Amino acid sequence: MKKYIKIMRLDHWIKQLFIVPGIIFAFILVPDKPSVSSIVINVIFGFLATCMIASANYVINEWLDAEFDKYHPTKKNRQVVSQDVNGKIVWALWIVLTAIGFVLGYFVGKVFLLLEIWLWVMGILYNVKPIRTKDVFILDVLSESVNNAIRLMMGWSIISADTIPPSSIILGYWMAGAFLMAIKRFAEYRMIGNPELAGKYRKSFEKYSEKSLFVSAFFYAMCSVFFLGVFLIKYRIEFLLLIPALIGLFCYYLWLSFKENSVVQKPEALFREKGLMIYCAVFVLLFVLLVYFDIPFLKIFTDNELIKLG
Repeated sequence: MKKYIKIMRLDHWIKQLFIVPGIIFAFILVPDKPSVSSIVINVIFGFLATCMIASANYVINEWLDAEFDKYHPTKKNRQVVSQDVNGKIVWALWIVLTAIGFVLGYFVGKVFLLLEIWLWVMGILYNVKPIRTKDVFILDVLSESVNNAIRLMMGWSIISADTIPPSSIILGYWMAGAFLMAIKRFAEYRMIGNPELAGKYRKSFEKYSEKSLFVSAFFYAMCSVFFLGVFLIKYRIEFLLLIPALIGLFCYYLWLSFKENSVVQKPEALFREKGLMIYCAVFVLLFVLLVYFDIPFLKIFTDNELIKLG
């Protein structure tokens, strides 16, 4: 069963950490919170549920991508591509993972379960014909990255099931995910180094180029910074100081994409990039400090009165 466990991509479970910011923001902004024990239990069940649904999506992704992955320099070595797996077992595994995910999600709450179902549906829309959004120019990035926004709302619902996150943070999170996905595409396209072969591997690559992928990633980054900036400044002016650090984080990630065999092609392995991890740690530390320390002079940025000379 090792080969079937492998296509579940257990190493990708680390991506469920995108739930954590939703938990943190809800904990800061929502006045009425459940007990600590309830939060801990829901976090455990929520993470497990999301891992199951994510693995269900990965299973059908590998199975349905086999005919295209044979054109990828490294993915062509996958066992699914070499037809070393049984299709009936693959679909049975998908059903079992889906069922476990939904059951665990139900124990977290109805809202969380609905979000789990949404995440599962996005996996179908992304991978299954005739829709298969991963083959559509621009839509491939936007439909995949919306999963980040779903995870944010999952984290929020663990703390508050009767409210939703501010639209600015949802949009900012979505655009941040779009940036990550576009940069992944950019690094993949450059690594393949052959537009015709890239188009056979990923149909959407027929419409992309290095320039269009890079420019689109830059656009998503700017949108993300804008929406996240609106959220941060609206709820606490001290968070204004996070914006330069956030811009720097996007720039750092862009820089990583130009490395040979860049790690941005495999986001699940980003924790091995020490420089990025140190940067993220400093960013989180700055965020924590700004939560607890007031900086009065920053209020000049929200003051509507004109400054008079003389």
